[in-house]
Amino acid sequence: MLFKRIFAATVAAALTFSTASFAQETPVFSLELNGATETEAGSCRLTYVAANRTGNALDRTAYEVAVFDSQGAVTRLLVLEFGDLIEGKTKILQFDLAGTPCGAISRIVVNDAAACVVAGSEAPICMQALTASSRTAIQFGI
Repeated sequence: MLFKRIFAATVAAALTFSTASFAQETPVFSLELNGATETEAGSCRLTYVAANRTGNALDRTAYEVAVFDSQGAVTRLLVLEFGDLIEGKTKILQFDLAGTPCGAISRIVVNDAAACVVAGSEAPICMQALTASSRTAIQFGI
C-alpha cells in the first residue's frame, strides 16, 4: 500500500514538472494594444506593449497591420516597426495614425510579419508565436 502511494506521488510530481516545463518552453511573442488616445492634431496614437518570450533574440521585428473603419472596411495597410527585442524583454511603442481619429477605427488585424530576423536570418517565429490582445475599445487580433 505504501509503495502504491509513493509511486502515485512520484508520477504526479513528474507530470506536474513535465507540464510546467512544457508551458515555460512554449514560445510566445505577445503584442497588446494597450492604449488609443487622440492627439492634438486629431490623429489616433496607438500604444503597444510587445513582450518577447520566444526563446530567441529578435534582431528586427515588424508587422503589417490592416486598419478597419466602423463599417468593417479596410482603410489602410501599414507596417509597424518594433525593432530589436532581446529574449525576455518587454518594449512599449507608440504609433500615430495621421488623419485618423480613434473613434473611426473598429479593429486592427495583424496581416503578416513584415520582418522577423533572428541571428541575421528571416525566421517564421514572429507569426508562429504571436498572440494579440487589446485593452481598448478597438479590437486587435490575428
